[in-house]
Amino acid sequence: MKVSDILKTKGSAVITVRRDETVLDLSEKLRQERIGAAIVSMDGHTIDGIVSERDVAYAVAAHASRLPTVLVETIMTKVVVVCAPDDTVNEVMSVMTKQRFRHLPVQDGQKLVGIISIGDVMKHRLSEVQLEADVLRDYARVQR
Repeated sequence: MKVSDILKTKGSAVITVRRDETVLDLSEKLRQERIGAAIVSMDGHTIDGIVSERDVAYAVAAHASRLPTVLVETIMTKVVVVCAPDDTVNEVMSVMTKQRFRHLPVQDGQKLVGIISIGDVMKHRLSEVQLEADVLRDYARVQR
């Protein structure tokens, strides 16, 4: 199974924020969309960074009372690891586990085409395992 298969199921919509938005605006957007991360992009198509709920939590500790005026660019991750639509689920699961990422942007060339979460990856992997188990169970029944 490939990343493109996950995007076919979940969709390719990506919530973006601009680097000049405040962390308060970002946290409101995360709350409204019920998501854990947003891509930082000035044009909605390229990746300037990524910012997660973890970044917001750390910003609370680091910036306290100044938080409403702190800009997203202050807390975002600037060097972003991405995956491609043709990457396998096992490859991205390995990257996410080893590097402790919960969100991975999907890029086709230089264009942002989606974002996947560890939950998306696990859901699809569990579906794959369930299908394999069903096939084996059916095969065993036929062999009796």
